[in-house]
Amino acid sequence: MTLTLTVSDEVRALAPGFTHVVIEAHGLVNGPSTDASSALLDDAGRRLAVRLDGRAPHEDPHMVAWRETYTAFGSKPSRTRNSAEALAKRALTDAGLPRINLLVDLYNAVSVAHLIPVGGEDTDRIQGGMTLVRATGDEDFVTVAGGEEVVEHPDAGEVVWCDAVGVTCRRWNWRQGPRTRLTEETTAAVFLLESLAPMPVAEVERAGAELAELLEKFSPGARITVHAPA
Repeated sequence: MTLTLTVSDEVRALAPGFTHVVIEAHGLVNGPSTDASSALLDDAGRRLAVRLDGRAPHEDPHMVAWRETYTAFGSKPSRTRNSAEALAKRALTDAGLPRINLLVDLYNAVSVAHLIPVGGEDTDRIQGGMTLVRATGDEDFVTVAGGEEVVEHPDAGEVVWCDAVGVTCRRWNWRQGPRTRLTEETTAAVFLLESLAPMPVAEVERAGAELAELLEKFSPGARITVHAPA
C-alpha cells in the first residue's frame, strides 16, 4: 500500500469487531456533480429504503453497533452521528442527498446503499501515514466556522483519524477536516469503508467492489487497488 493506514491497539480493544476496506486510486478525474452521479444518489436512497423496510436508520443493527461504540468513547451518538447514519437520514427526506462533486457523490451513494461509513481523502494532501487512535486531546483539528479557519481539539479518548500534521477526521467518521477532503482538483485518493460487527465482512467487500467499479467507470484508465479487509 502506497499510503500506510494503522489502527491502534486501543481502538481495536474498544471495537474488536471493526473491519475496514481501503481502496487506493490514482489518475482520477473529478469535477462537478453530473446527472449520472445524481442518479446514483437517488438510486442509493431507494436501495436504502428497501434495506430499512420502514425502520429508522438508527434502528439498523449496524447503526446500533456504531451508536454503542460512539457511546463507549464518550460521544453522544444522537448528536454526533456516524457518517452513514447522518447521510441515511438525509437520503430519506424530500430534499435527498447533497450533491458535492463527482467523487464524493460516488462514495456517498455506496455509503447510503450499504449503510456503511465511507470516506475519501486526497492522498496528495495527507502528510505521512494515517492512524486511527484515541486522542490525547492536544491534537489540532483545522476546520472552518463562520467562513474562518479555526483550530479545534478533540476530546481526550475520542477516536480520530490523524496524519503527521493533525486530525483529519473527528469522532471516527463524523466530521472530516477540509485539508484532506476531495476537491474537483483531486486526482489521487484513498477511500475507506468502515464496519462493525454484526455486519458481515463480505458485505463490506461487496460495497468496496461496487465503489471500485464506479471509480473505474467514471475515471477510465485510473489505477484502482482494493485491499483486503483488515
